[in-house]
Amino acid sequence: MRDVPSPPPAAAEGLVSILLIFLRLGLTSFGGPIAHIGYLRDEFVTRRRWIGEAAYADLVALAQFMPGPASSQVGFSLGVLRGGLPGGIAAWCGFTLPSALVMLLAAYGVDLAAGGTGAGIVHGLKLVAVAVVAQAVWGMAGNLCPDRTRATVAVLAMVALLLVPAALTQVAVILAGAAAGITFCRDGAPANDAALGFRVSRWAGLLALLVFAVLLVGLPPLTAFTGAHAVALADAAYRAGALVFGGGHVVLPLLERAFVPSGWIAAESFLAGYGVAQAVPGPLFTFAAFLGAAQGLAPNGLAGGAITLVAVFLPGLLLIYGMLPFWDGFRRRPDAQAALRGVNAAVVGILLAALYDPIWTSSVRGPVDLAIAVTGFAALVLWKAPAWLVVASTAAAGALVASI
Repeated sequence: MRDVPSPPPAAAEGLVSILLIFLRLGLTSFGGPIAHIGYLRDEFVTRRRWIGEAAYADLVALAQFMPGPASSQVGFSLGVLRGGLPGGIAAWCGFTLPSALVMLLAAYGVDLAAGGTGAGIVHGLKLVAVAVVAQAVWGMAGNLCPDRTRATVAVLAMVALLLVPAALTQVAVILAGAAAGITFCRDGAPANDAALGFRVSRWAGLLALLVFAVLLVGLPPLTAFTGAHAVALADAAYRAGALVFGGGHVVLPLLERAFVPSGWIAAESFLAGYGVAQAVPGPLFTFAAFLGAAQGLAPNGLAGGAITLVAVFLPGLLLIYGMLPFWDGFRRRPDAQAALRGVNAAVVGILLAALYDPIWTSSVRGPVDLAIAVTGFAALVLWKAPAWLVVASTAAAGALVASI
């Protein structure tokens, strides 16, 4: 199946437009990184047609294969696609700031949804994630698993992740999908022969990769040399973001080992902040803002929150930006296209596994929840309702159920 080409550079968006688009997503994208990938697909593949289905799946596969927050990397890349590096920064700011602000408020003891109607709204928004991810699996499976071979790859990927739910399993599944594609998927139509047109030069990409490596290697000795608390915070958050595969939940033990034994934050406060992070939209990596603010860098916690927030995201964004200028050339090679057919099928399996755990298991508690989630799915797939309307309706349903 031939992919829809990306729009020409003339279709570029203004920075304010990119910021507002991603700000809306940052306010409504509940459910974790896999759900965010579903939200991004609905917005930019189905509705706005910034990128084709196969190209989007290629981008998701690249982000899944590298360390860092996959959904934020995909969103940042889409911003770069439409507005260059400033567009990528605008996309990251819009998608990240809503949850980051909530986590900063939580660090100062503000509870935005302690129970009752507020908790019902949050639970309803989690049910939206079930519908959105189910819609993404439905659409991507039809486009990326059109034959028995690729459908088998998707099913095996799902089974592997359900039986061994670990970050390394996800990387192994993607590698196995690439091997299966090279071996069994050479005869299909080109996976995607349209240039995406990322506005990143090779020199800029190499510079980003160099900065990533220099910071990873240089921050620990700089911390020891200066003894500055701000540098130590940046080092801890940067290493956590640079060494994590598998998304937000996997970064939590790395942050815990950096912040709790050092005495920067009490274990009870860490767990309380983690609980809040489960209930906010947007990327879970914003939990780092809570940690930086709660430990109270003088003169106040805002500086600490800002340092840890930027530092935990920076390595993943540097890596994806560094790879973008080489992505078009790689995707056009016959062996790479065969590998990507298998990888894209494996991504469908990853989405399917995540639809069950953690999204379904943490959201659907009984028949009423199932009815709400299925109705949301039908609204998206059958009635083509806009995602914002489904989000608002499902949140209202959750609040209504909580009040009964």
